[in-house]
Amino acid sequence: MKKLFSILLLAIAVLSLAIQPPALADANLANGGKVFAANCNACHMGGKNVVISSKTLNKADLAKYLKGFNEDAQAAISYQVTKGKGAMPAFTGRLSPQDLEDVVAYVLSKAEKGW
Repeated sequence: MKKLFSILLLAIAVLSLAIQPPALADANLANGGKVFAANCNACHMGGKNVVISSKTLNKADLAKYLKGFNEDAQAAISYQVTKGKGAMPAFTGRLSPQDLEDVVAYVLSKAEKGW
């Protein structure tokens, strides 16, 4: 019984590490970092915000300020990047679909880790 329980726990651990959300699974975080450096870093270096200091890219602030973040974080970040808001410009047409997916995954990954 103890051995069966250990195998079950190991299987759950392996599956939880192997399964990623679909958008993150196809994203290239290295490219996302390059896209971020070229387009976002001036205002958001290190996950900060030089325009409105309270609206950082930390997970708690993203959840607080991005509509729908808690339901679908990737969609909420993607919407903000493509549509912009306030001082943030819209990047619609300025990023390829792959670059958008990569930078969204990069921001979410960094936010999850606390920058």
